[in-house]
Amino acid sequence: MAAVTMEMVKELRERTGAGIMDCKKVLAEMDGDIENAISELQKRGIAKAAKKAGRIAAEGLVGHYIHMGGRVAVLVEVNCETDFVARGEEFQALCEDVAMQIAAMSPAYVRPEEIPQADADAQKEIFLAQVKEEGKPANIAPKIVEGKMAKWKKEVCLIDQPFIKNDEKTIDDLCKQLTATTGEKITIRRFVRFEVGEGLQKRGNDLAAEVAEMTQG
Repeated sequence: MAAVTMEMVKELRERTGAGIMDCKKVLAEMDGDIENAISELQKRGIAKAAKKAGRIAAEGLVGHYIHMGGRVAVLVEVNCETDFVARGEEFQALCEDVAMQIAAMSPAYVRPEEIPQADADAQKEIFLAQVKEEGKPANIAPKIVEGKMAKWKKEVCLIDQPFIKNDEKTIDDLCKQLTATTGEKITIRRFVRFEVGEGLQKRGNDLAAEVAEMTQG
């Protein structure tokens, strides 16, 4: 194993902005390979992203996706801190991926804290009725409903959904990863999804499945 010197730590810190202890630890894990250490620090960008949470992301792009035949269209606003990052290929690719995610998975909200209380209460009533119908004991019913609510929020909130191209990552993970790479706060502000015949009972989830299939490969 290669020895980690202070010169190596200093170089890694200057190139990534990471803390001294983080640099030293990762360098040791990467056997002194600075390039691999940079990649690893980027992968672990959650801490850096958290430090940027208070910064204002007022630049960005409106990403879009139109499903084949024009049956589904999505517009999504993704923000960053500078126009320079907004023009970058990685940021533009993120916008496209997020728009495609919305088309395929049809989230209702961007993040859990944006769910109106009335919507959450209505969904909770549905789960309570289901648990009662299933005959679950009254003493464990609240826990069951709590679990169902947590799962529901992950399904309907964009940032908590598994990414359709890699279900080991969430949309929030993608944003944090790009935050670590660019050094700027990346955030999804809002979106709108249009579907032909929306609100009419006709094809169930077939369309969502079709869009998801298009992303494979």
